[in-house]
Amino acid sequence: MGQLRVGVVGVGYLGKFHAQKYHHMPDVDLVGVVDSNVQRGKEVAHENGTVWYADHQALFDKVDAISIAAPTPVHFSIARDFLKQGVDVLIEKPITSVLEDADELIQLAQSRGLIIQVGHLERFNPAVVALEGKIEEPRFIESHRLSIFQGRCTDVSVVLDLMIHDIDLILNLVRSEIKAVNAAGISVISGNIDIANARLEFVNGAVANVTASRISAKNERKLRLFQKQAYISIDFANHKITLVHPDLNQSGGIIPGMQIEEMRFDKGDALDDELKSFVQSVRSRQSPLVTGQMGRDALKTALTIMAQIQETSRHLAG
Repeated sequence: MGQLRVGVVGVGYLGKFHAQKYHHMPDVDLVGVVDSNVQRGKEVAHENGTVWYADHQALFDKVDAISIAAPTPVHFSIARDFLKQGVDVLIEKPITSVLEDADELIQLAQSRGLIIQVGHLERFNPAVVALEGKIEEPRFIESHRLSIFQGRCTDVSVVLDLMIHDIDLILNLVRSEIKAVNAAGISVISGNIDIANARLEFVNGAVANVTASRISAKNERKLRLFQKQAYISIDFANHKITLVHPDLNQSGGIIPGMQIEEMRFDKGDALDDELKSFVQSVRSRQSPLVTGQMGRDALKTALTIMAQIQETSRHLAG
C-alpha cells in the first residue's frame, strides 16, 4: 500500500488536531476535512494543505480511512455510512450515544472485515505505556479527573465527557465483569451532570472509585491503584509515577520495609501515537489497541452510571 488516504469529519477543538497530525505523517495523504462550519472548515483545510467539504458523503470514494470527531449524537450515522462504503473508521469517544448503535457498528465492521478504533486517548498516555507489565490484578483503584470549566461538551454528561476516559482505563486494568454500580452526580452550571462519582464493584472482587468534575478550581488527573505487594500512583498532569513495594532490605524511610520509587515520564504526544497506531492497524489489518468492543464496554458502564445517577436523583426528589 502506498499513501494511505484519510479524512477527518468534524474539525472543531479536537478534530483540527487530527487533521494536523495526519498532514505531517509522511505515509498519509489527508485528502479532505468535513465540517458544517464553513469558515472553520476552510481554515483547517487551508492550514493543512487539503480540501474542505460540507458533507461527509463527498469523501466516500476518496478515502481508505476516516477520523470521526464530530459531535457524539452523529457518530453512529456517519460511521455507519463510511463502513458501508468499505472505509475503516476511528471514532472519538464515546463510540456512540446509544448502546444498540454501537452494537450495530461493531457487527457491520465485523461482517465486512473493517476496523473500528475508538479514541480513548489515555491508552496512549506515556504514563500508561510506562506501567505495562507492572500492574497485576489490582484490587482497589481510585481516579480523579477534575477540570476547570471550559464551556465545551456541556451537551453531554461529565460521565461521557471526562469520566469515560478513566472507565476505559479501569476496565482494561481489571479485566473482569462489573457486578454492581453505585453512583451520584449533580448539575451545577450546564443542563447535564457536571460532577459525578461512581463506585464500581467487579466479579473478581476488585473495586474502583471514580470521580469526575468539569467545574473544579484546578485541573487534576490522578489514578491510584493497590494490588498485592504494590501501590501505584499516576499523576498525569505532573508526569510522575510513584511505585511502593516491599523491600526487606529497606529498614528506614517513610514506610519501613517498603521501597518507594518515583518515575518521571515525558509528556509525549498521545494523539499522534493514537493516530499512528490507527494507521498501522489499517495497513496491517491487525486489531487496534482500542477496539469497537472496548469502546462499547466503556459506553455501557458510563450509561449504567448515568442511569444510576438519575435513579438516585428521582429517589431524593421523591
